[in-house]
Amino acid sequence: MNKEDLRIIYMGTPDFAVESLRILVEGGYNVVGVITMPDKPAGRGYKIQFSPVKQYALEQGLTLLQPEKLKDADFLEELKHLKADLQIVVAFRMLPEVVWNMPQYGTFNLHASLLPQYRGAAPINWAVINGEPETGATTFFLTHEIDTGNIILQYKTTINETDTAGTIHDRLMVNGAHLVKETVDLILSGNVSTIAQPSFATLKSAPKIFKETCRIDWSKDVESIYNFIRGLAPYPTAWTILLANDNEEITMKIFETTKEFQVHQFPIGNIVTDQKTQLKIAVQNGFIHLKSIQLAGKKRMSIEDFLRGNKLAEDCKLV
Repeated sequence: MNKEDLRIIYMGTPDFAVESLRILVEGGYNVVGVITMPDKPAGRGYKIQFSPVKQYALEQGLTLLQPEKLKDADFLEELKHLKADLQIVVAFRMLPEVVWNMPQYGTFNLHASLLPQYRGAAPINWAVINGEPETGATTFFLTHEIDTGNIILQYKTTINETDTAGTIHDRLMVNGAHLVKETVDLILSGNVSTIAQPSFATLKSAPKIFKETCRIDWSKDVESIYNFIRGLAPYPTAWTILLANDNEEITMKIFETTKEFQVHQFPIGNIVTDQKTQLKIAVQNGFIHLKSIQLAGKKRMSIEDFLRGNKLAEDCKLV
């Protein structure tokens, strides 16, 4: 079968999913339909915003579906009418069997981890938070249990000391798109083969991250805190409470830090600063140097800009 003849339905929502769709469309593959999440109000004005995948689909004039419920009879009828041979899922949501089992060549998913490790909603964040030396992306055929289907292809990449969830996201977005194209080409050739996900004594999960998940625990060691902050940067972002002058509580997001290993006698969470260019937090076995932060209701700023506008008392600390 030629790529022009293979009828593909693509499912995705965020930025991460746009690159895979783009590489298929620009590569001349026959994307007969795009499915994304319904529009939702966002921002302070609660204006309706289109998902990145919807924006791209509209620009390309692709058929677009936005079902509220994936088991809705009208949606399933529209899906059947598109007569897809293959469905591709990238950063979407769980599909019912009636959907993923519909095409003759099945449905495959691009997942941003080296499965079976880090199954779940936030694999990039948790791999960085846990200090993993490498991660990657996996294409696999969908089955009943989430993220458990047979593996088609995998891509591996090193997680460097200064990588954040953002840099890994962008790397996997691009290389994952090529993995999607390679997977489609294997299916077209009739030479696609799969392997069952290997068994490990310990499986690390990647559950959804909530606001409270992102609060920094300053009682942990330097390495753990440093990894935690970069694993949530730039989104959803680690945060803490600054006990400022007169014990005023100010919420502070922390985007960028460096780490310093050093024996010291400062209480955990204490701020050590020269009031000009340096602000570091005392933690187990060292210090976390703050480089880029954001106070509640303010814009993101460098630590130099923060110190220029804020004189901190000696007893200020983060909790």
